[in-house]
Amino acid sequence: MSRAVSRKAPDRRKLIGITTIVVIVVAVIVAVGLSSRQNAIVPQNATKAVGSASIKVGDTAPEFSVQTNAGPFDLASVSTPVLLEVFATWCPHCQRETSVLNAIAAKYQGKLAIVAVSGDAFNMDHNGPESLADVNTFGATYNVRYPIAFDPDLKVAQAYLKDGFPTLVLISHDKKITWMQDGEVPPAALESAIKGVVGSSTGT
Repeated sequence: MSRAVSRKAPDRRKLIGITTIVVIVVAVIVAVGLSSRQNAIVPQNATKAVGSASIKVGDTAPEFSVQTNAGPFDLASVSTPVLLEVFATWCPHCQRETSVLNAIAAKYQGKLAIVAVSGDAFNMDHNGPESLADVNTFGATYNVRYPIAFDPDLKVAQAYLKDGFPTLVLISHDKKITWMQDGEVPPAALESAIKGVVGSSTGT
């Protein structure tokens, strides 16, 4: 009887060992899968943002008004389509996107309203709070030629910011969200989206 017990004991220990290994392997696979999924949320050409607004294409655009360096901007009073950018002054992708938006602003002047609104609490050096002076410095440093605004309460970001900086949102003349994307957008891709909404608003 004792010999039978001694033979079963190693089998039980072996089973426990195998089960432990299986559990560890499964945990590693799940962890890698979750990590890959998380990394896939934000494209490589974007800087991860904290939180994500629930809006989606087809929704009515949340109303907002901000004071820009070119005067007040009120979405409700704008008759043309709008290209909104939610940016962070410290974000390198936002900094590079300014040249793309400058070209768009010049090409679609009068047909498309562009406004960029600060969407993070940190300044350009990412070592202190964002301020109006910081947003103005961003505009001067990167030669921004479209309206930019400091949003101290981050209300626009709460309504529009998705998973990464910059977040770009196209709003039609009837205040519907027609397109949105995180990260730097190539000029051709951005123009393709703009032509769709500008054309539909002018009947061309």
